[in-house]
Amino acid sequence: MQDIFAILKKHWGYDSFRDTQEEVIRSVLSGRDTLTLMPTGGGKSICFQVPALALGGLTVVITPLISLMKDQVDNLRSRGIKAVYLHNGMNRAEIRHTFERLHNGRISFLYVSPERVQNVNFRMELGRLGVRLLVVDEAHCISQWGYDFRPPYLRIGELRKYLPGVPVMALTASATPVVARDICDKLLLEDPAVHRRSFLRPNISYVVRESYDKDAQLLRILSATEGSAIVYVRSRQRTRLLAEMLERKGFSATYFHAGLDFEVKEQRQNDWMQGRIRIIVATNAFGMGIDKSNVRYVIHYNMPQSMENYYQEAGRAGRDGLPSQCILLFSPQDIVINRFLLDHKENDDLDDEAADLLRARDNQRLQAMTNYCQTTGCLRNYILRYFGEEPAEPCGSCGNCDREFEEVDMTAQAKWMINCVAETRGRYGKGVVLNTLRGANMARLRELGAMNYRSYGQLKDCTRDELDCLLAQLLEEGYLVQTDDQYAVLHMGNITPLKQGAQVVVKLPPKPEPAEAAPKKHKAGKAAQKGKAALAGDSADLFEQLRALRMRLAQAEKLPPYLVFGDKTLVDMCAKAPRQLEDMKEIYGMGERKFAKYGKQFFAAIEDYRREHPEAEFTDA
Repeated sequence: MQDIFAILKKHWGYDSFRDTQEEVIRSVLSGRDTLTLMPTGGGKSICFQVPALALGGLTVVITPLISLMKDQVDNLRSRGIKAVYLHNGMNRAEIRHTFERLHNGRISFLYVSPERVQNVNFRMELGRLGVRLLVVDEAHCISQWGYDFRPPYLRIGELRKYLPGVPVMALTASATPVVARDICDKLLLEDPAVHRRSFLRPNISYVVRESYDKDAQLLRILSATEGSAIVYVRSRQRTRLLAEMLERKGFSATYFHAGLDFEVKEQRQNDWMQGRIRIIVATNAFGMGIDKSNVRYVIHYNMPQSMENYYQEAGRAGRDGLPSQCILLFSPQDIVINRFLLDHKENDDLDDEAADLLRARDNQRLQAMTNYCQTTGCLRNYILRYFGEEPAEPCGSCGNCDREFEEVDMTAQAKWMINCVAETRGRYGKGVVLNTLRGANMARLRELGAMNYRSYGQLKDCTRDELDCLLAQLLEEGYLVQTDDQYAVLHMGNITPLKQGAQVVVKLPPKPEPAEAAPKKHKAGKAAQKGKAALAGDSADLFEQLRALRMRLAQAEKLPPYLVFGDKTLVDMCAKAPRQLEDMKEIYGMGERKFAKYGKQFFAAIEDYRREHPEAEFTDA
């Protein structure tokens, strides 16, 4: 068995593993079934690719999207590792040729979709290929508790009887404790080793901004920042309209959604990956498995339907570890639209009981997402708690931690709100309660008799935003409870502390301006350039020259620039500016294949810079 550190150095150019990677790898090598929960950008792929190479033979990787397969296979091939995929877009000749290569024993990785695994002939074929490891990526798709449930994943567990004695490794970047248990059950994992790495992404700054003019706010953000960006929107039509608007304003932008022709999607994705396009406006059909390391901004134009969706999509920012921002533009209308979409979601593959259960869980997830958008607490900590962690202190760097909130004693208003819920007898939701408190003149309130409540109009001097914040606080502290069904009805909670004299102090944010909330230019620029900003003087000048060289090489090979070298590798080159070719091997991310393929060219560029600038001083020199 090959040494795992030698494999890591040879193919990835790293001297050590990150955090829990080594522990996970040794668990797999011991032959145990393994579940790994690790944030996007945390290095999940290395956790199965390194032990697969150490074991030898063939590793089968089940993954849900063709784009994900292609990106992973291209990445492995760029490192000198033989990998193939099988998907429905291939013709018979291509499939036959792939199986010939597999039977000749020259392939280390086979990527397949869960749909193909359902085929009995394919399962029997796998049994003859000497599979050493079975990997299930995006494993949350197997769980009906998960946000991205895919019925074909339920059949993966059946594959085990065709691969006796083969360990199974499941990986996901977005699983709550309940989903993690479900994954273990559905995949029939035997006494699994469960490795959970913190979902903390310290280089990511999370921001939520309530906006009344999202177009203007988006323009302000993108004008004040630099770097590659993804803008997520809800509908296909909106992707086109936003991209066209950005282009009219002088931005380099395109759009992407599942309804485009395959060739068009491929071209637009490649243009963005290779840096020819700065901004891609997309639906959530874009991004899973896309390993572009230097995305500086992920902007959600609409609120997603779940925290899992949001975390997965936001996680595409800052995979190189450099500072990045995830900005969510929120409006109350987002809640209404998402609830409508969930109410009309088709679940034809499920029986009535399963469909009702899934609908209830969808509503739970939407409520959690809504609470995230409305909280005045630390946004990063909200995410960590959602995924089962207990952070000790506020992060100090998210949008809420950076904002100044006014702390207001709203105990009296809280009592009126609780009184109103009591008068409704737990039959109505937020809209009826808040409109009653504000004294709205509405036919619906007259129909319900709410105008006769003692609480009617008692909080007419409060704004809707203030009442939203108060309600969120009462829900968080358990004074009120909201049901998880589609109606989200409000009930009484435990009001004993309030009766005993407890106060309700609410943090009120500053009132939004029409086009408010773009990051200040100097802050956003600093965040986007922090990697390069670690360099000074000549090191910074050299960085631009090496980046231009990387782009020329990438264009010649029709590769995304990050597959030549990531920004971190370029920064390390510029900081150290090696004087000997052999010293290039000590650069971060310089594996054997990368050194053999590109080392001389980048070293020559450094030498040329030294000759042209004999007095040059470098950051680490």
